[in-house]
Amino acid sequence: MKERLDKWISTRSAYSRKDVKDLLRRGKVRLNGGTVLDPSTPVTDADFLEIDGNPFTAPAHLYLMLPKPKGVVSAVTDKNEKTVIDLVPAEWKRNGLFPAGRLDKSTTGFLILTDDGDFAHRILSPAKHVDKTYRVTLLDPVQPHYAAAFTDGIVLGDGTRCLSATLQETDDPCTVRVILHEGRYHQVKRMFASLGNCVTALHRESIGSLSLDPALNPGECRPITPDELRQITE
Repeated sequence: MKERLDKWISTRSAYSRKDVKDLLRRGKVRLNGGTVLDPSTPVTDADFLEIDGNPFTAPAHLYLMLPKPKGVVSAVTDKNEKTVIDLVPAEWKRNGLFPAGRLDKSTTGFLILTDDGDFAHRILSPAKHVDKTYRVTLLDPVQPHYAAAFTDGIVLGDGTRCLSATLQETDDPCTVRVILHEGRYHQVKRMFASLGNCVTALHRESIGSLSLDPALNPGECRPITPDELRQITE
């Protein structure tokens, strides 16, 4: 599908359309071997584009895997706090990038950054029920009745009944794994609060059947491969 050159570049990078027009004016953009000046020049994926002497190859949409560190907010911008978008290195910066879903400031783990709104809707929509797995550290040991309560559907303090969820115990009596099929505000913390316990640490380990890459340090990110995307959406 053909698209205007200035839009093509700006939607696949951190350049604004104004930046692109300045690059064109200065002769910094080459298309299929020739300098191009007109921002309305049509381009497609089949064209070879260079900016300032470097090949410009960027997919229409970007999907990044990020282990969110504690203390960083899941937002595009914030006047007072560091955001997950601030952690993205320059090579993957682009206009329209946002977190697909949220982890609160104190929660760590798997977060997806993308500029694909349709994809974000698919994985966040309650109708899709994309599973999300969390490792939960509790103040007090897990009690025998917790697993059945999660299966039956926890009733939150405001009377909301959650969908059936899975609680898996570990060797540590104060650490469990929880698999959710929905995403409510502070849901895991509110579920345990309704049982009289307190979450002291929360870490998202996987989305769908895709686990967070253990090779990534907190705050690092990398593109998600097409095969990995299918593990999230299928």
